[in-house]
Amino acid sequence: MIQPAQTFDQMPRYVRVRSEPGARLVEFDFAIGHPDLFVELVLPSAAFEHFCQHNRVQHMSEEMARAVDEEMIKWRFGEHGSR
Repeated sequence: MIQPAQTFDQMPRYVRVRSEPGARLVEFDFAIGHPDLFVELVLPSAAFEHFCQHNRVQHMSEEMARAVDEEMIKWRFGEHGSR
């Protein structure tokens, strides 16, 4: 029997903050395993910090966020990076 490369608990977790710095509520994308498969969440700042620590998240780099955006455009409009 082939063992999976990673268990669910071992998969990396990613966040991408969408709200402005200093906002009362933090709007963010949260993904497990694949940064392009995410849910949109909103939490108060203190809860967001706790959430990030508890989930041992990686904040998406600008390069990673750009790649996710380009992939979304590709699926929405049918061509890579163009509308």
